[in-house]
Amino acid sequence: MSLFNTTYDVIVIGGGHAGSEAAAASANMGASTLLITMNLQNIAQMSCNPAMGGIAKGQIIREIDALGGYSGIVTDKTAIQFKMLNKSKGPAMWSPRAQSDRMMFAETWRTMLENTSNLDFYQDSVNGLLFEGSKIVGVKTVLGLHIKAKSVIVTAGTFLNGLIHIGEKTFGGGRAGEGSSTGITEDLVKKGFESGRMKTGTPPRVDGRSLDYSKMEEQPGDEHTETFSYLDTQPLVKQRSCYLTHTNSKVHDVLRGAFDRSPMFNGRIQSTGPRYCPSIEDKIDRFATKDRHQVFVEPEGWTTVEIYVNGFSTSMPEDIQDKAIRFIPGFENVKFFRYGYAIEYDYFPPTQLKHSLETKLVDNLFFAGQINGTTGYEEAAAQGLMAGVNAAHKVQGKDSFILKRNEAYIGVLIDDLITKGTEEPYRMFTSRAEYRTLLRQDNADIRLTPLGFKIGLASKDRLEKVNLKIQKTEKLIKFLQQTSVTQHQINPILTRNKLSLINQSVKLYKIASRPQLSLTDFQELDALQTFFQEEGIDKTILEQVEIHLKYSGYIDKERSNADKLNKLENVIIPQSFNYSKVNSLSHEAKEKLSKIQPTTISQASRISGVSPSDISVLLVYMGR
Repeated sequence: MSLFNTTYDVIVIGGGHAGSEAAAASANMGASTLLITMNLQNIAQMSCNPAMGGIAKGQIIREIDALGGYSGIVTDKTAIQFKMLNKSKGPAMWSPRAQSDRMMFAETWRTMLENTSNLDFYQDSVNGLLFEGSKIVGVKTVLGLHIKAKSVIVTAGTFLNGLIHIGEKTFGGGRAGEGSSTGITEDLVKKGFESGRMKTGTPPRVDGRSLDYSKMEEQPGDEHTETFSYLDTQPLVKQRSCYLTHTNSKVHDVLRGAFDRSPMFNGRIQSTGPRYCPSIEDKIDRFATKDRHQVFVEPEGWTTVEIYVNGFSTSMPEDIQDKAIRFIPGFENVKFFRYGYAIEYDYFPPTQLKHSLETKLVDNLFFAGQINGTTGYEEAAAQGLMAGVNAAHKVQGKDSFILKRNEAYIGVLIDDLITKGTEEPYRMFTSRAEYRTLLRQDNADIRLTPLGFKIGLASKDRLEKVNLKIQKTEKLIKFLQQTSVTQHQINPILTRNKLSLINQSVKLYKIASRPQLSLTDFQELDALQTFFQEEGIDKTILEQVEIHLKYSGYIDKERSNADKLNKLENVIIPQSFNYSKVNSLSHEAKEKLSKIQPTTISQASRISGVSPSDISVLLVYMGR
């Protein structure tokens, strides 16, 4: 099967987190897929921190897994530490996070991809796109190959005209030690696409043997670990600790004294960087009154001594990095593996996309990852999976697969991007989701696996596990509702927890609903113990029932609000609708609506500058 005469269903450009999930998804959907990447040794490379998950990001990884993606499985297989963040808050905020072994992560990803049917690999750099009118038909490579495809997914990360900055030094590259990619941006701009520039940065990597951990605070993982995947991956037994230290006024003085040599402040970098992951020089400039900032010392794997200095992202000159970091407690005798740097790259404002991540201007062309203005492995992987599914569907003549805002964080992410756009690197937070009580990390499988199975991405095994989870949860809730307990059985438990006592028999459900109690407090009850054993009730089921007991009122209210929203989601706006002829619309609304071209009234209502009165006008025109 020669590359010269084969027409692939899907070509994926780039083998990062977006590209890997895209290639896996389209191949598993039955589409013949080619993954082209500049270096096959760097597939799914963790370019920045060696970690997956975190606030809202952990929810996304669980959603990817529930749909049948690979990121959750790979993370579980390569984790060196696990934490469930925000456990002190309500379940809508619980977010899993894992440190990974960087090299093992990339190796595991490659192995899983190589074991995926319908997927081919090719190492080369794509420097052009092939079009026939307004349709993409293939790609051009640096070696001069023209490879044909029915659809193309661009997941170029930070490589599009990438420019690396360290102090006053600037050189082309998409990542340290790797070249940039040229030609794609230019071809797209010729086609009428709008492009922009963004910036991100990364901290130094240092030799862990040169650090004094006695001056730092140890940050161990959770005592009881969990997994990301809903399949039978194994939780960690042994873990590696991270460490916490802080900058101080001496560190800040050194950095502040060299601002004139910083590309961020002397005008060499003009693009926008990530608001929620600023460089250390940005932090001490923006938060001038703070005399210290956290620095997390994160190991890069089980066996390596390489350390990721989280919180010290910088593009300062190397001599300044060297001088400043030595004032951090524990870093007095540090040895550098490599210095931190900033990188500028091209992106394409995502309002140029449909919900399927297909471009509006060119048929069968899809964008995923940082090319859409996002930052983060998780955000990239989610887009990659959705682009892979939709590229396969497009080729197969099937409808687009779209997740709504009340169905998944992935739905929130994509809708935010294409409806609101972004002028700075977009990062997901729980606060961006209006239905986060519905979109919890614990129920991603219940929400999404049936959808993943329906489109042929999630396996039957996954669906059976979900159905069993639902059945056991419902059984336990019913048991609690039907089982009566006496005051003699319950009062000792209430006394132990310093709670008011009962004076008559009550249903166990009512007592267990008290916010101060958990189901484990009642495990001494014979009837409950017997039920647990007979029905095989595990920690996962207990968690589901606990959430139901404590939060069912909030969940029902949110579900009701989501149902109201969905009514507007069903009011379709014709693609050819001419907003300029609707006199009652404001000038801003006409401009924004014409640019974004929303597909539903609900999407139109989320566009900045479109008022409730504008929506009322549109509803009249839609016959509502």
